[in-house]
Amino acid sequence: MRCVIQRVSEAKVEVGPRTTGAIGHGLLVLVGFESEDEEADEQWMINKLLNMRIFADEEGVMNKSIQEVEGEFLVVSQFTLHASTKKGHRPSYIKADRPESAASKYHRFVIELAKAQKKLVETGEFGALMKVSLVNDGPVTIIIDSRKRE
Repeated sequence: MRCVIQRVSEAKVEVGPRTTGAIGHGLLVLVGFESEDEEADEQWMINKLLNMRIFADEEGVMNKSIQEVEGEFLVVSQFTLHASTKKGHRPSYIKADRPESAASKYHRFVIELAKAQKKLVETGEFGALMKVSLVNDGPVTIIIDSRKRE
């Protein structure tokens, strides 16, 4: 399971003419799944997202979590996070989970994140062609991989 998280002052996802999710201050989370991902990967990632201290405290130091600043989540599925560019110029997505399995993991991840945060989690639409817009705050962009756990 791989996530790219971006601290934002606002973000939204549109599918065609409708907005499927929008937030103010918080985290935009792009998430991609591999077939080997399990619930343990999901729980590890949720713990990281909820407790990572990347929001400014009163002195302007990144020392607060999303929970401490009462921020919001916008979670968007993105299988291209598992692109392999090792050979040639066309990325391979062989490591990305199959759509049926990834959809189930995505929906479960969103539900579990909302339960853990005790707050609604805004989303994109799995499998849809989406337009994601954001105002990156900082900018702060972090890549997290449940397989590497760096």
